[in-house]
Amino acid sequence: MSGLIIRPYLPEDRDAVLALAHRLTEGVAPWRDPDAVAAAVLGWVTASLECTSLEHADDHGTFVAVREGRVAGFVTVTTRTHFTGQRDAYVGELVVAPDAERTGVGGALVGMAESWARARGLHHMTLETGAANLRARAFYRALGFTEEDVRLSKPML
Repeated sequence: MSGLIIRPYLPEDRDAVLALAHRLTEGVAPWRDPDAVAAAVLGWVTASLECTSLEHADDHGTFVAVREGRVAGFVTVTTRTHFTGQRDAYVGELVVAPDAERTGVGGALVGMAESWARARGLHHMTLETGAANLRARAFYRALGFTEEDVRLSKPML
């Protein structure tokens, strides 16, 4: 991880972050419309970047990993209220560039999101990923995440 910098998102990072956003389409259930998935992903990331303004600084964070002078990944974190009423940190998006996988970038980004959450007194961090995204699920499990909820789908023909 030598030379890796994790820092807050800056407006000049926008193009590099948006170029990585397509990675969030990986592992989505195969029966979902790929164009709709791509549009949704772009919308999520764009909305997260827009929330990084100062008026949202207390409840939203976006961080980038910079390696060898380029954006190698990003994470967004915000707060979300669990159905129990408990306020949790919520990772909306975590993306690592393909050539930066398995180099510690993802773990460092999650670590930054955890620091953001701890600084706000939050005791749990949650996130969602596709059931078919086995690599992501294994990655999160290795970082100490436990699967909590399951969403079921049924085609209506």
